[in-house]
Amino acid sequence: MSFFRKFYKNIVHDRNPDNDTIKVKGKETPVFYGTVAPYPSFDASKDVAVLHSAIESKGVDEDVIISILVKRNNEQRQKIKVVYEATTGERLDRALKSALRSDLEDIALALLMPPAHFDASLIRNATKRLGTDEDVLVEVLATRTNEELRQLKRVYKEVYGDDLEDVIKDETRGDFTTALLAMLKANKDESTEVDMTRAQKDAETLFEAGENTKGVDIAPFLDILTTRSGPQLSKTFQRYACLSDMTLPKALNMELRGDIEDCFLDIVKCAWSTPAFFAEKLHGAMERHGTCEDTLIRVLVSRSEVDLKKILEEYRAMYDRTLQEDILEDTKHHFEKILLGLCGPH
Repeated sequence: MSFFRKFYKNIVHDRNPDNDTIKVKGKETPVFYGTVAPYPSFDASKDVAVLHSAIESKGVDEDVIISILVKRNNEQRQKIKVVYEATTGERLDRALKSALRSDLEDIALALLMPPAHFDASLIRNATKRLGTDEDVLVEVLATRTNEELRQLKRVYKEVYGDDLEDVIKDETRGDFTTALLAMLKANKDESTEVDMTRAQKDAETLFEAGENTKGVDIAPFLDILTTRSGPQLSKTFQRYACLSDMTLPKALNMELRGDIEDCFLDIVKCAWSTPAFFAEKLHGAMERHGTCEDTLIRVLVSRSEVDLKKILEEYRAMYDRTLQEDILEDTKHHFEKILLGLCGPH
């Protein structure tokens, strides 16, 4: 639990969230914290000609392929796919699958997927391989917006023919299943306003349901952790620390076990700081013997147009190193190059 001591050492202090909006022509506009922005002077036909030449050239020019994939945002990549097939008669994903190998192939194909399709593939892989990857299920469901979750369910049904709720029921058990299904309802409050009266009441409810009773009453935890906004939960955690002699993560660790404990702890981390949550994921993928390439691909692809700049900042603050430094130490060749490209200028 050393991570939680570091992560929550200031939990009783006021949180000072970044100002995530700017005014453009008098209107509030979200600040862009991604590392991959729309490419200026974008021309899909020119990109297709360059890509086709790189794929068909003797030996395949991976550097050219990478330079285009990491400097075009997802919307532009979708246009390139359409023009590539219309021009060459072949799908771009199939052409890249034939031309590339190993981790570079995996990340290139991931970058070509629309976000909802990529998320659907993550869930599919997490549930259909040998054993269920519970961490991936929680990561996706806890960090996507309500609209993203609704798109995920729709795409999953279209692509794989199954209702995602039924897949969750078949592949998981008990309270963990209930928690995942609650997140899948996509009814989390997404406002930035905080109700301090509710925060105090929720903190008292969680205290009574956990520490102050024999056993744990899961229902209040499910309701509060899966429906309140991040800023609201952050204030609830602060109020909880005033009621108890321990922080909520420590209490959860003492009172719960197994998948449901990990699920609730991840929801708490995301509510407090989603970028820090992902920074921890990336660090864990490289700190042990061997590198988890799947995690690097999953996080960098999914967050490159969302909040990867913030994740890079949190990574450096938490580990006193840059993510790029660790990528340089743990990966090689073209896979290293495409990962660094997604991280932006360094």
